[in-house]
Amino acid sequence: MRPVEELINNKEPGWDLVQHWIDSATNHVEILPRDSLKAKNALYQIQVTTRSPMGAIVYMSGGLLINHGLIRILGSGSAQLKRSLPEWNMGKTINEIGNKVPFLLIADDFTGGFFAINNGELGEDPGKVYYLSPDNLEWEPLDQTYTEFLLFCFNGDLKTFYQDLIWPGWEKDLKEINGDQVFNFFPPLWTKEGKDMSKRSKKVISIEEQYHFNLGMRKQLGIK
Repeated sequence: MRPVEELINNKEPGWDLVQHWIDSATNHVEILPRDSLKAKNALYQIQVTTRSPMGAIVYMSGGLLINHGLIRILGSGSAQLKRSLPEWNMGKTINEIGNKVPFLLIADDFTGGFFAINNGELGEDPGKVYYLSPDNLEWEPLDQTYTEFLLFCFNGDLKTFYQDLIWPGWEKDLKEINGDQVFNFFPPLWTKEGKDMSKRSKKVISIEEQYHFNLGMRKQLGIK
């Protein structure tokens, strides 16, 4: 475990590059305020230098909200997104700080989808981002690195990406929840009935509850 002082790179700070990307982004990006003590602690726990975009976001922000919270990119935690990146992974992918993880959860969205960096368990492409889609409960490869995923969030066509998951009035509904909540649907989105917007209802639940619900359903359905 490297001390936090070794992880902070002041000569080539990755935040300068991330800030440049945000300034030129075509999608709305909100940088959440950070608590410096929590930021140092989160950086130490994740053991990534601030020269990298991930380390920079963890150390320099409480997280990023894309299009008002459609996607939430984890940082060091803030009032609107209380989970830090390492805190969110503890007990899910991290059993003990410093141990190798099968994958790393890096972001999620308000429909109950989760983004993770593969570290060997999700496929034969370690370092690439996968999406646990709420409409099929499969880890889908996006063929993107963390940096490419950020650029997709900043500039990508998110309406097309989410066209099968959003509903009329979703922008208004999104304003009613925070970064630690999601919409849970019934019938579930992965069922035939759940794909019909006219037949499904929704309620707000915690992101923690949704994550464990998804994993439990994957197990019940025999999805590996």
